[in-house]
Amino acid sequence: MLTAKKRYGFEPDYAVPPGETLKEVMESLDMSQKELAIRTGLTVQSLNRIFKGDQPISYETANKLELATNVPARMWNNLEAQYREQLAKVKERMQLEGDLDWLKTIPTKELIERKAIDFLKDKVLLLRETLKFYGVSSVLAWEEIWANPAVAARRSQCFETCPCPASAWIRLGEIQVHQIICKPFNKSNFTKALQAIRRLTVECPELFVPEMTRLCADSGVALALVPEMKKVPWHGATKWLSASKAMILLNLRGKMEDLFWFSFFHEAGHVLHDTKKDLYINDGGNDPREQKADEFAAQFLIPRDRDPEIAAFRKKEDVICLADELNISPGIVAGRFQHLTGKWNYFKVFQRRFEWV
Repeated sequence: MLTAKKRYGFEPDYAVPPGETLKEVMESLDMSQKELAIRTGLTVQSLNRIFKGDQPISYETANKLELATNVPARMWNNLEAQYREQLAKVKERMQLEGDLDWLKTIPTKELIERKAIDFLKDKVLLLRETLKFYGVSSVLAWEEIWANPAVAARRSQCFETCPCPASAWIRLGEIQVHQIICKPFNKSNFTKALQAIRRLTVECPELFVPEMTRLCADSGVALALVPEMKKVPWHGATKWLSASKAMILLNLRGKMEDLFWFSFFHEAGHVLHDTKKDLYINDGGNDPREQKADEFAAQFLIPRDRDPEIAAFRKKEDVICLADELNISPGIVAGRFQHLTGKWNYFKVFQRRFEWV
């Protein structure tokens, strides 16, 4: 089977003004600069500036050059546009060369492996590709969004220690959920959706993932599942993309089903109870909002008044009976027992491991 390699065109680091082409045309017509000035009504000084690229060829000038040289005005207009575009690229490249140190902090290798950005040997072009991934025009703009102290202060302490890999993981989620069409957020509908999603915990991922994604979207919440990224030790995050659309971002860190479901309902707690201005990171910190979200998830999955009963479990049948009564996965009941007692090897047979496919 034949495949075509993706190629990238040569990008010169200089710009050729259209005046160079004009001089070649004059030479082919045996026309002096003074004669061209008379034929076009332009001054010799104006032509000199056009030759150097200091004065742009206007649409009016392009029309005059067409009449004087028989070269279509559209060609002069195109040459002028290409020249100005190339000038801008040369200027941009010079600016980007000063930001190459920032590129070293971004996990570009992982982003390339995930096909989020293209592999480029030219570091400046790779930097430009990375900025495009983030949807910003400069490193300064990236810092305003992701690293500004006033913004970072509202995030987790963990985020502050590794903002670049963290921002990459969150941005992957943002890109994923931009493809999800959601109804405007409705708190009542989302609360009802959470009840339906809780009942899905007994199903396999092939069944519950598309259904919980649909239920969330119908309530104004876009669910993103993005594989774990190195140096980003979180289970989830919540971010409002607009006043009417929230994002819940999850991974499979730890892989156990009770961790996955606890993380989802933790993030759901942020959506229901916290301000829309902040980005919430589920990293086990001491932020009161995180603790409140933890308590919401725990209570929603299994009412806290059942904890003494669960801590006293001795037989597998105890786990199964409570799971059936609560209409919830036995693995979640087993996880609650382990967290209450510290007996991490008990009832592990009930806990499913989720894997990326």
